[in-house]
Amino acid sequence: MDEYESVLLVKQEVFVYRIPPRTTNRGYRAADWDLGTPDWTGRMRLVSRGKECIMKLEDKVSGQMFAKCVVDKYPGGAIEAVTDSSRYFVVRILDEQGRSAYIGLGFGDRSDSFDLNVALQDHFKWIKVEAEAEKPEAAPSLDLGFKEGETIKINMKITKKEGQDGDAKSRPKAKNDGGLGLLPPPPGGVKLAPPPAAPAAAEPPSQTGGDSWGDFVGSSEAPAAAASSKPVTGAPAAGWVTF
Repeated sequence: MDEYESVLLVKQEVFVYRIPPRTTNRGYRAADWDLGTPDWTGRMRLVSRGKECIMKLEDKVSGQMFAKCVVDKYPGGAIEAVTDSSRYFVVRILDEQGRSAYIGLGFGDRSDSFDLNVALQDHFKWIKVEAEAEKPEAAPSLDLGFKEGETIKINMKITKKEGQDGDAKSRPKAKNDGGLGLLPPPPGGVKLAPPPAAPAAAEPPSQTGGDSWGDFVGSSEAPAAAASSKPVTGAPAAGWVTF
């Protein structure tokens, strides 16, 4: 399947000159040409077919090809700028038999020659990007081994855990709760019932009984005499000790 042509640039008027052979390695000079009388005037089309770039010089009316230049790279030997002007170039043309010749190519305006430079640079930049994209990505090889005589230094900072021998100031102080060293219960925890109250002391026995009188009671008739509600008058009753 033939690849189609893509038009990169078209200029409706270009001038072609027959140039003398180059005598030095300093490059071509447009001042050595007869710029007032070009040998041919026509249209230039810059096209691409795949990765190939071709400059075609054609008749403006009939479209018949006058010459063509296959551009393999730019800047390069196919299209070369002159040393004394930005509007003129030296172009290597090819015929059907593969023979080559060099001609002078010029533009009437500097903007036209600038457009030719940009179109050629963009085409070969695109070819470079495409070539990079087609290359398989190679994983970088890393050499992580130690070279001869190479050492490594590790700075380790070791700290003591809580409870081990260390600075006494860093240890937490226990709360003094009556010397037991117990911590208060956490908030919202289960509360224990208070201890039961101590039993009340027993009341002393009533002193109304006869036994509480001890040695003051003389006989067993004392309770009967004490139970009498009448006051005692006169001589004391028998059985009472006289004070």
